[in-house]
Amino acid sequence: MSAVLPALKSAEIGAQRIAFGVMVAFFLLGPAFGMYPVFLMKVMCFALFACAFNLLIGFVGLLSFGHAMFLGTAGYVCAHAAKVWGLTPELAILAGAAASGVLGFVTGLLAIRRQGIYFAMITLALAQMIFFFCLQAPFTGGEDGIQAVPRGRLFGLLDLSNVWAMYGTVLVIFVAGFLLIYRTIHSPFGQVLKAIRENEARAISLGYDTDRYKLTAFVISATLAGLAGATNALVFQLAALNNVHWGMSGEVVLMTLVGGLGTIFGPVVGAFVVLAMENYLATLGFWVTITQGAIFVLCVLAFRRGIIGELARLIKKPL
Repeated sequence: MSAVLPALKSAEIGAQRIAFGVMVAFFLLGPAFGMYPVFLMKVMCFALFACAFNLLIGFVGLLSFGHAMFLGTAGYVCAHAAKVWGLTPELAILAGAAASGVLGFVTGLLAIRRQGIYFAMITLALAQMIFFFCLQAPFTGGEDGIQAVPRGRLFGLLDLSNVWAMYGTVLVIFVAGFLLIYRTIHSPFGQVLKAIRENEARAISLGYDTDRYKLTAFVISATLAGLAGATNALVFQLAALNNVHWGMSGEVVLMTLVGGLGTIFGPVVGAFVVLAMENYLATLGFWVTITQGAIFVLCVLAFRRGIIGELARLIKKPL
């Protein structure tokens, strides 16, 4: 039995490495097969956003209905820092991620005191406060947002106005964020998070300060969501209200559920599926929303574990 467990663990790691290689190869070779680079950059930004959200709901069991506030806040801060303060792109992105991290710490202190639907409602209420702040604050541009954000030169060397330079930068940020989440999940810290998800009372009885662990996970999730939002603002050279609207919080829930809740690669697949529907079915107008709803219902009924969750069940390897 002792020899079987390491063999199983090695097989799981091997499967995850293959999946990681396929994911990176897809984004590296996608433009060569005719996929629009800007679309793939958007997929990577929202895949990182979905992975950050999945860290919270899939591995801690905390459902946030307000995660768009971190995506949108980082976008506004990054855009303002780059356009008004004249910061270089790397500093503007870091400023946006840091702003979301601070916001995550403040909102987390309030939200983690409750569980279940109460936690979700608190995050939704806080997100709505941020939305109205962004709507009224003078530096955000109101309904027009912050437009014509300069991409600048990365580290003073790489001109991000070149689409391929921007593409490579987004790919590096996405892979780095993904690996950070992967390492967090598979660390002793991540094991405690899973224990809290399964049975918080027992984790407390073992001596763990569960509120501290949940707050730390909340801040990490908020910071990485902010990293995605700041990068997205540079890609599109725009920070707008739609990224801080409650509808964006619902969209990331959809991405995570379609891909596979509590899986490592599920949010990436879910983000691609949802954004592909929006992009390639745009000619259908409001029918896009109906189509998304139908696919969501289908996934809930037929693929309750999501696309990657069902695939992992078939090959019996956690992905």
